[in-house]
Amino acid sequence: MAELIWEGKYDKDGKKVAPLRVALPFQTVETVNESSRERKLALDLFSSGRPAEWRNRLIWGDKKYVLPALLEEFAGKVDLIYIDPPFDTGADFSFQVQIEAEGFTKEPSIIEQKAYRDTWGRGLDSYLQWFYEAAVMLRELLDETGSIYVHLDWHVGQYAKVVLDEVFGSDNFRNEIARIKCNPKNYTARAFGGIHDTVFLYAKSGATTLSRPYISRTEREVEADYPLIERATGRHYNTVPLHAKGVRYGVTGEAWRGVLPPSGRHWAYIPETLDGFHAEGRIEWSETGNPRLKQYADEDTGKAAQDVWEFKDPGDRQALYATQKAQSLLERIVAASSDEGGLVLDCFVGSGTTAVVAEKLNRRWIACDLGRFAIHTTRKRLLGIPNVRPFVVQNLGKYERQLWQAAEFGQNAEATIQNYRRFILELYHAQPVSGYTWLHGVKAGRMVHVGAVDSPVSPGDVVQIATEFRRAVGTGKDAPKTNGVDVLGWDFAFELNEVARQQAAQANINMRFLRIPREVLEKKAVEQGDIRFFELAALSVDMQQKARAVTLTLTDFVIPPDDVPEDVQKAITHWEQWIDYWAVDWNNRGDTFHNEWQDYRTRKKRDLQKAASHTCESPGTYLIVVKVIDILGNDTTRTLKVTIV
Repeated sequence: MAELIWEGKYDKDGKKVAPLRVALPFQTVETVNESSRERKLALDLFSSGRPAEWRNRLIWGDKKYVLPALLEEFAGKVDLIYIDPPFDTGADFSFQVQIEAEGFTKEPSIIEQKAYRDTWGRGLDSYLQWFYEAAVMLRELLDETGSIYVHLDWHVGQYAKVVLDEVFGSDNFRNEIARIKCNPKNYTARAFGGIHDTVFLYAKSGATTLSRPYISRTEREVEADYPLIERATGRHYNTVPLHAKGVRYGVTGEAWRGVLPPSGRHWAYIPETLDGFHAEGRIEWSETGNPRLKQYADEDTGKAAQDVWEFKDPGDRQALYATQKAQSLLERIVAASSDEGGLVLDCFVGSGTTAVVAEKLNRRWIACDLGRFAIHTTRKRLLGIPNVRPFVVQNLGKYERQLWQAAEFGQNAEATIQNYRRFILELYHAQPVSGYTWLHGVKAGRMVHVGAVDSPVSPGDVVQIATEFRRAVGTGKDAPKTNGVDVLGWDFAFELNEVARQQAAQANINMRFLRIPREVLEKKAVEQGDIRFFELAALSVDMQQKARAVTLTLTDFVIPPDDVPEDVQKAITHWEQWIDYWAVDWNNRGDTFHNEWQDYRTRKKRDLQKAASHTCESPGTYLIVVKVIDILGNDTTRTLKVTIV
């Protein structure tokens, strides 16, 4: 078979460049829609060492890390994969932000721009290597009876098919499906208008089968295919012969009601079945005395689907992403190539259509995406499904950062940490200082603390930073010149926002908390100067308690303007408009955020409920965590403590 060769496919020794295969463990950062009973059962199973019940998974992360991590648990276990990867050199990672009745376009984040550069940086060569590595691991994830649907268009479709032939085997290619679009390109003087994109269907093996879907006939097709109308009932019908090709010498070859089947043919049914049709009035006799069977339009299951599909995309006013696909397209695919309870995977989930359809059709699902906003959008759409099953939100968090730290700065523990801190300080445009444990640099007179890669910045850290800061005042050339401290961290403890700010204020320290962006892990983003540190938003919540009843009310939300498009800033007239979604964990156990209540905006419900109430089951001290997701997809938490007597 001919082979497609691109730059980077083989190394200098002539061996194929294999995908990265570091199996990092997932971190669960949120459990959504899990009841108190289900939560207790999960904890009991975990503590007893027994496997927990299945939870659908929504994973935020780069597929080059996520897919190897999934292989550890799911190799050979996925029934259906659908992917709609970026296939255009001008791929659009922007999304629509809604503020009241107005819409704004949010430009892609640095990490999404970086993904674009990685995918297309060397043109088609880099795209094909990227696509090949994904295809190899996706094939390993498929069950022997599994299927994969790859949605592309004319930009790379012809090249991708050759790659898929190589990975899956040309014998396992089943269909090239033409998906008719509702927004075709117009004819030009140079080319015909483009009206379709392509879905390639591949099987894992010869054991893969397809449940062929049926398409309802249009009114015009019903009239054409069922032209007769039954006078007594008004039902549309047609008639078909009751005989079939071939001579039979049993009862189906004998006369029925005095009529023999035509020469060279036999009755298609035994006499008892023919009698039943007659009794039901389903047999119509022709003028020449031949019986024919009535087939009614309202009993028709539809036409068997062929390889040209026409589905309407969501209209521009409904779509959050430019490439968002219609649910009906995914419904056909999921129904055709998986059974109830089967496992469906989409590692480019975008606005969440695959996960939503899999949930509605009672499939298990794993949905992944690189973009934080994609994960938030998918979570919201899932919560809009009545009685949605509990699911978890996961990432690779500290494990990915630990891998990066060791690879970049060596294995020696002390030297690794020092080199890591210098690297972060350089990106923050700060100068390193020596002689301190908790203060690592200085920028514009403000001291700087660099958080560890594998643990969140905690209130305890803030106490240590503040204590060392006070001791350092007036002690030498690296002593603080102002009362300001910038705390840089990858993650921040739930209770950090208000507690830490209060601690700092009591010590007369102006302390800012800034998130170290994940883009730091990406060499190209660093080389091109794309790293920006953003200050955490501040959330204010009022809590009222009466006996065992607790009521929370959002009272303020301040978001630093650094990452906010100017047109969005101008549209904000009240702090509530920043909030797209908020959720509450009424009894956090210090493990992960359990989403037990939430409210969010939709296109039909633009107002946000600002208060939530809950009745605690029994006396004790409860840690309540409030999570807010802003209109750009970023999350902010606030922790409160209540004692029930």
